[in-house]
Amino acid sequence: IVKELWAYIRKNNLQDPSNKRKIICNDALRLVFETDCTDMFKMNKLLAKHILPLDPA
Repeated sequence: IVKELWAYIRKNNLQDPSNKRKIICNDALRLVFETDCTDMFKMNKLLAKHILPLDPA
């Protein structure tokens, strides 16, 4: 998931040009992260609340 998310961020030029660790959220990412910008370290935490563990069955 994270790998595909980074591909999306790069494809849509959502990294701050002066600080590549900073992510500028477009409308779609704003719905997921509920913020206008984040950084690569906070991204996983923001994403985790939308991901459920797999059912072991």
